[in-house]
Amino acid sequence: MSDEAKYLYCIAREHEELQLGNIGIEEKMVYTIAQRDVAALVHSCPPEPYNTGDKALAEGWVLEHSYVIDQAMKKFGTVLPFSFDVIIKGNDDVIREWLDRNYERLQKELERLADRAEYSVQIFYDYDRYASKVLSGNCDLLALKEKIDEQSRGKAYLLQRNLDLKLKDAVSSNVEKLAEQFGLEIGSIADEVKAEERHSFVPEKYKDKKLMATFSCLVHRDNVDVLGLALEKINCLDGLAVRFTGPWAPFSFVDTGGV
Repeated sequence: MSDEAKYLYCIAREHEELQLGNIGIEEKMVYTIAQRDVAALVHSCPPEPYNTGDKALAEGWVLEHSYVIDQAMKKFGTVLPFSFDVIIKGNDDVIREWLDRNYERLQKELERLADRAEYSVQIFYDYDRYASKVLSGNCDLLALKEKIDEQSRGKAYLLQRNLDLKLKDAVSSNVEKLAEQFGLEIGSIADEVKAEERHSFVPEKYKDKKLMATFSCLVHRDNVDVLGLALEKINCLDGLAVRFTGPWAPFSFVDTGGV
């Protein structure tokens, strides 16, 4: 069994074999292996995964992986990114053979994603403001609130808990409808939109707000400013804040096939 392997970063449209420098994980030399007019960006490594119990080291590897892909986007434009720790056993010829077998599919994917990048949209809301709005517009909840003021301390406490729960449910329902509406607005501009269930990193400046929705968006470069203007309108709405980041390689939308 060969003790040689290649760590894959991404696929780009390139017919030449180039050295990109020691920019890879742990300063490995990153270079391209080309087949016709597509190329894989790789570094040489042992045929084993990058495993460690050191969280900081693992996070550093992921950042270095992302850095190479960012540099590839700057140099080659559209790329098909691989997730962290994709390794193929064998030498450069094995990679060329894989590129040749998958050439048509990779070409179609590069064409589909041409001039497009991934952007992340996070929409936050101020719970207290929304709760106040919902309460002021709900006759049943207002009646319950007025009733609390007339009760003894013990009964008032129980009624307040009931009000808080009902208000929380009402706010959640309101927020879900808004998130759906904003998703449709974003979807009318982006090529593709995915509502993310797993919440991504939230910066400190938004810690006092609740996350309404997170969207991953595939956007053509001609529509980025249009999307930015639409998000600015949302950002200006009372009690809302929008975080718009990118461009990133289209991790959420790419199909690199089986490796």
